[in-house]
Amino acid sequence: MHGGTRDRSRTLPHVQAQPHLPLPAEIPLVDEPGGTDVDLKTQIVRFGLTGGFSAVVDFGLLTLLSNVLGVPEILSKVISFIAGTTTAYLINRRWTFKAEPSKARFVAVVALYAVTFAVQVGIYALMYYGLDDVWWRQPLSFVVAQGTATVINFVVQRAVIFRIK
Repeated sequence: MHGGTRDRSRTLPHVQAQPHLPLPAEIPLVDEPGGTDVDLKTQIVRFGLTGGFSAVVDFGLLTLLSNVLGVPEILSKVISFIAGTTTAYLINRRWTFKAEPSKARFVAVVALYAVTFAVQVGIYALMYYGLDDVWWRQPLSFVVAQGTATVINFVVQRAVIFRIK
């Protein structure tokens, strides 16, 4: 700057781009043909966010039914599981995997959710009734059961269900 005006005669020297080192090998982040057009990293983030929201629905309803309304524990868990997994499926189909509605996919999801229902409610019941009657047994049982079901759901949905046309 000279006398309050810019000195336009000065320019930055031209810098040539330097070649970069090759990137390390990574797992493929794009689906094979027949899958969705959402990459793996995006799917994991969206699945996690959807799962977190669905877990809030599940645990919130479980807590409301069992602790506030006095509904038996396992019946509360059955109802909350259905609400949480329905929420998760609807959001995952439309947002996480961007998949069109499909009767075959719906049947596959029902089968998957039947398996994860047995796994999740089974783990929950074993832990809940196997632990002493302490304040943290319900949240701990929920987290372990939910975590196991979440891993199963993501792997099966990504590898099988959302590749079905």
